[in-house]
Amino acid sequence: MSWSLETLGRIHSCYQEKFAVPRQPGLAPSAFATLELLPPYNQAALVEGLETFSHLWISFIFHQNLEQGWKPKVRPPRLGGNKKVGVFASRSTFRPNGLGLSVVKLEGIDLTSGVKLYLSGIDLIDGTPVVDIKPYIPWVDSQPTALSAWAAEPPESLVVSFLPKAEQKLASHPQGSHLKQLIIEVLAQNPRPAYQKITTERIYGVKLADLNVQFCYLDTKHLEVVAVD
Repeated sequence: MSWSLETLGRIHSCYQEKFAVPRQPGLAPSAFATLELLPPYNQAALVEGLETFSHLWISFIFHQNLEQGWKPKVRPPRLGGNKKVGVFASRSTFRPNGLGLSVVKLEGIDLTSGVKLYLSGIDLIDGTPVVDIKPYIPWVDSQPTALSAWAAEPPESLVVSFLPKAEQKLASHPQGSHLKQLIIEVLAQNPRPAYQKITTERIYGVKLADLNVQFCYLDTKHLEVVAVD
């Protein structure tokens, strides 16, 4: 038996590519996006009452991974990228049905032209198709006694510093202070693939909002932003 899903809306995100997107929502609170609902779902009636909730569940499609298929076992980054677990024991993006689920903060609702939801703390790349929206209800959705084995604690954050020329570039940007905080939060999550060895010679690049951010590893616990264009 098969089912079809309707795309209710699309994400317009500060994350322009998959690389460096935090592996869970909420790890970069400054990350922002707009969820634009599409016809016929862009009616104010569909979101009436949603403004009374601070957080939402977003169901979406891992649209950039579908053609690559899936495997029964995957290598979670939290296990160093070497040990395998079953795909259903992970949050891998390579899943049989390609469905994702994220909890995000609702910052506001714009009804002036269709329906737009302003979100933060997201882990969704630009263009992500959204297939459902539900309010987050703390007393049922939060389970303080739940166990999560090898992912019991948040990942250790790295220290992020900036070369003076990168600082100066951000200072001249209209949203420089916010974008600097976004860069810190994103890079502190250690975006390097878990299987890849650290080398101080390699320069990485990531697109965030309208910026191209270049950075390198100084050691296993310290990143430095070398350029912002």
